Amino acid sequence: MSSRARWVAVATVLALTVVPAALPAQAAAPEDPPALTLASGEAALVRFRLPDEAALQRLVNQGADLAARPRNQAGAVLVDLVVDDRQLAELTGQGAVPMQVIQRSSQRPQLRTQLQAAQADTLQFLQAYWWTTGGKTFLQTQVATTATDDPDVEITVTWRTADGTTGSFPLVRFEDSGEYQYHYTLPRPLPAKPVQVTATSSLGGASRAVTPAAWPGATPPATPSGYQKDFVDAYMTPVDVRARIKRLARQYPNLVDVINLPNKTQGYRRTAVAYLGNPAAAAVVVESVPFGDQGMNGVQVRTVDPGLPNRPLAATYRDRVLTLRLATDAGGKVISTTDDVAAFVTARYPQRFRAFVEDGSAGVPMPITGPVRLDDGLKGTEVPKAPWTVQALRIGKVRDGSKPGVLAYSQEHAREWATPLVTLEFAERLLANYATDATTRELVDSVDVFVVPTVNPDGANYSFNDYNFQRKNMVNHCTGTSRDPRYRDSWGVDLNRNYTVGSFFDGYVGASGNCLSGTYAGTAELSEAESGNVVALVKAHPNIGLAMNVHSYGGYFMWPPGAYKADGRVTLPRPTIDESKFFLDSARRIVSAISAERGTVTWPSYTGPVADVLYSAAGNSADELYYQLGIDAWDFEVGNDRWNETTQQWEGVGFQPPFDEAHGESQEYAGGLVELVRVARDKAAAESSDRE
Repeated sequence: MSSRARWVAVATVLALTVVPAALPAQAAAPEDPPALTLASGEAALVRFRLPDEAALQRLVNQGADLAARPRNQAGAVLVDLVVDDRQLAELTGQGAVPMQVIQRSSQRPQLRTQLQAAQADTLQFLQAYWWTTGGKTFLQTQVATTATDDPDVEITVTWRTADGTTGSFPLVRFEDSGEYQYHYTLPRPLPAKPVQVTATSSLGGASRAVTPAAWPGATPPATPSGYQKDFVDAYMTPVDVRARIKRLARQYPNLVDVINLPNKTQGYRRTAVAYLGNPAAAAVVVESVPFGDQGMNGVQVRTVDPGLPNRPLAATYRDRVLTLRLATDAGGKVISTTDDVAAFVTARYPQRFRAFVEDGSAGVPMPITGPVRLDDGLKGTEVPKAPWTVQALRIGKVRDGSKPGVLAYSQEHAREWATPLVTLEFAERLLANYATDATTRELVDSVDVFVVPTVNPDGANYSFNDYNFQRKNMVNHCTGTSRDPRYRDSWGVDLNRNYTVGSFFDGYVGASGNCLSGTYAGTAELSEAESGNVVALVKAHPNIGLAMNVHSYGGYFMWPPGAYKADGRVTLPRPTIDESKFFLDSARRIVSAISAERGTVTWPSYTGPVADVLYSAAGNSADELYYQLGIDAWDFEVGNDRWNETTQQWEGVGFQPPFDEAHGESQEYAGGLVELVRVARDKAAAESSDRE
């Protein structure tokens, strides 16, 4: 493969997986180095500084021989190119600045001697799988090299089909937390089923030939004639979900209990707030202590000049108007500062108001302002404001704890609108088919199923009505200027970082102590009502032995460990060999059931422990259930990438895809959850047989 083709392939993968490191914005651009020259006809590997990304794209389009991944530096781009003396002159004339001659072609004899003296590396396939979806065959591989410390080693995979057709593609080095993991690439389209793959490296290493295995390699039971499905026809808000739960309980009283989880959430509400002054010049942020819906929306605040000398800072609160009379000196000039006013309001009305100085306004004279109106800023006029009771459906013929239990829960993250569609579609299939399908009836008679469609109703209401990318709940633990209303879309706790095992508070990676971060872990482990509800549910029903946490998007199928510590990338303890086999074997079954709906295949590289196939997620709920409560816990990420045959690219679908896509996700992943129930039934039967 040519250098240009290799770089384009690598760039495609990097664009999906890696954000190039950049120096701080304030770093000064380096001075131009002394002029570099090449002898006539000489070639060299040269590091250039390009003025911008556009220049890099022009080089790629022109087929330039890019030798390594470009890097950003102080607004410019550093790129390594193989050029001869003529190309060096052309690039210099186009504004590229040669920074370093890394290697010259004249060094070849010396390098050959060194290469002959070096020992070739050893390569090993970690994965080699093929599958067919949408009439197209794909191959995905992972290869590990023993040259783990060499960041420049290149690995190429060569494939062969039964008719002798061959081809090859490069792999990309993958590191996590500074530790080498393997080389890989996204699934590659092939003309037919591959029968052999081999790998070679730039160091001279070669793998043994491997026959790729079919993925996922399991066959789900056929859907019987007359099987009922397709019970969702629109995105569903928490209000809609609550109505659906109520309807199912009324429609199937012999098969359903509704469980009110013990911890009420904050509800769809916030404190009321206003800027007193001009945030661009001088302002104090005044905030209500009660929530806006508790009589504080519409309260007015103003500052006035008393018009008299030697007056102290004073206030009155009457008829829902807070009037602040600013202090004056002997000449009657206002002398109150923003700091004075903020401190005074907080001290004078601690049960009703708090205030802080806007960033950049400290110590400046307080302006005469008002009246301004306090408001909670919420836009969802149809959403109940009261604390919310999270509900679970309990489905089964026998619901006394004597049957093996399965938990499916979704929408921990508010913006993942498709996930409650999955769990509700799953619940409806079990209930609607009970009377007409013997297989469903046997499952519902054998297993105790728990479904929590919306773990995070407050955040979901905010996502539907105010800010669709809201990830967290609505509890605002921020203090001081972090409570500025300009940060309203960044408040809340990431519930899937708020559990006790492998948590941020224990030094694990993948969560934050910054209240404005998207992965804010909260003030303490299980500080939030929503995470406490998940734990309370499983503790109250110890027969729950399997659980699936439904997220979106990306098409992952995962299990513990889900977190590691950065130093040395030390994960939580790995499952035993037998447990790991159970996780993977079950995954194959469930992935097969998902693909039966519309051919969607979860990639083998996206199937495995969370910490290995996605990232470290400190304090996530699957780790909590597995390590703390002994539950076999998985995670879905619904919404698999879709292959675009025209562009020859994998394309993401997002958190809130067009409903047709969300509907498709609900249908295929509900089928996966039905297979999870079969897994629970079969595991219980096997354990019973072992005891006999």
